[in-house]
Amino acid sequence: MDNTRRIKTFIAVMMLAATSTTGYAAFVNHGLHLYFAAALLLLAAVTSRMKVKLPGIDGNMSMNLPFLLIAVVNLSSAEAVLITCTSTLVQCWPQKSAKFKPQQMTFNVCMMAFATCLASLIFHAGWVRAMQSNSAALTVTLFLGQTTPVAAIIALSESKAAGPIWWHLAHLSFPYYVVSAGVGAMVHAVSSHVGWQLALAVFPVMYGVYRSYRLYFGKLAETAPTDILVRWAKAGA
Repeated sequence: MDNTRRIKTFIAVMMLAATSTTGYAAFVNHGLHLYFAAALLLLAAVTSRMKVKLPGIDGNMSMNLPFLLIAVVNLSSAEAVLITCTSTLVQCWPQKSAKFKPQQMTFNVCMMAFATCLASLIFHAGWVRAMQSNSAALTVTLFLGQTTPVAAIIALSESKAAGPIWWHLAHLSFPYYVVSAGVGAMVHAVSSHVGWQLALAVFPVMYGVYRSYRLYFGKLAETAPTDILVRWAKAGA
């Protein structure tokens, strides 16, 4: 089986996984939070265009993650998936001079839908709540649910080993997941007292994170534009 067929098969698997988990979540959870969901949808869509190019790898990182985490924690699974899919579509929509890539967009939307839905189901599961570790489980599930399929699709596209690619991707993005989880936890802790409008205060924070990552990744790419992946692969060996 050549790379093209492998990629198409993998995308089909992601589509099936996303459809199955989303359908189940919509069936078991029908709660609606219209104003909160609308605010998070707008914020997630706007920050999804605040993207930073990951050095040494064909991929980027968007600043909408805290709003997706807030959606998973505070909204129903169906609402969280809707916000995730919409913001991912906005994120992947090409610039005027760029070429539209439907296959890539399909993969990204399905991957994000699957990761978000799985994280929501795990976060709200009774056995996870009993262990009082639902916040950690949420972050880890989203982290693995997003980075693992991305590493796999890049490996298939470039005929490389998935392990070193995932290690490099995880090293670059894990601090961002930790920061996003902290922001989401603070919003959840005080939202019952202040209201859902508190989510608006997260936007300037994420803009600051966005500017910091752009500067950091820009300098990192300038100092080692070609051997970053090789060095991290050796470090993870």
